[in-house]
Amino acid sequence: MSVNACAAIVERGDPDRFMAAMAAPVEARRVLFPLYAFNVEVARAPWVTEEPMIAEMRLQWWRDALEEIAKGGPVRRHEVTTPLDEVLDTEAAEALDKVVAMRRWDIYKDPFEDAQHFVDYFRNGGAELMWQAARLLGAPEEMRSGVVNYGAAVAVSRYFAAVRGLEDAGRVPLVNGTRKGLETLAVNSAADAGTVRKLRKGMPKLARAALLEGWMAKPVLLQVASKPQRVADGTVGISQFRSKIRLLRWS
Repeated sequence: MSVNACAAIVERGDPDRFMAAMAAPVEARRVLFPLYAFNVEVARAPWVTEEPMIAEMRLQWWRDALEEIAKGGPVRRHEVTTPLDEVLDTEAAEALDKVVAMRRWDIYKDPFEDAQHFVDYFRNGGAELMWQAARLLGAPEEMRSGVVNYGAAVAVSRYFAAVRGLEDAGRVPLVNGTRKGLETLAVNSAADAGTVRKLRKGMPKLARAALLEGWMAKPVLLQVASKPQRVADGTVGISQFRSKIRLLRWS
């Protein structure tokens, strides 16, 4: 029941965030690995069963665990909840409930209700996770909006790479999957991803570690903006060499 156990979960389930966390200062990893391991477990829950009721129960288990952490009482023992309890405060535990609730969409095959639902999927998911990581590492409240906007752009870049798989699984992953729709989403998200330099300059040094997970976002978004067909083809992404060089420069 340690940060090392969380790191192993992240390494298996989310290699990109694992690399980002390993590039962060050691003192930041005790926050990042439990948060990222939590996200791996929650993201996995809708996909380990074809029974919606069971998937709902799995997500509810995590919502109940977060409620226990928020209340400050005894917390169910688990290789993720135990180290998570050591780093979350009440605000973070309550906020991360949105990350779990957002994953309910993954259980079913219904399309997004509208454009706002689509936007909320990213802002209440990856963006909220990034903000809580930054806040717990010392980012001030006035940086929330900038981090959330940036985090949503990073989440969109990851999502583009997942669209083909979601379609193969019978999901309707996009509100506007036309070429123009993809271009617009990619261009707007790339603009938000481009704010990272400004964010880093105004952020406490340790808190910058929360931004590292977006090291590939802008080139991926610009790739989709110039070649939207990559989304349908399932070929979104940059080479491992380029990826590692960017992460080295960022860290």
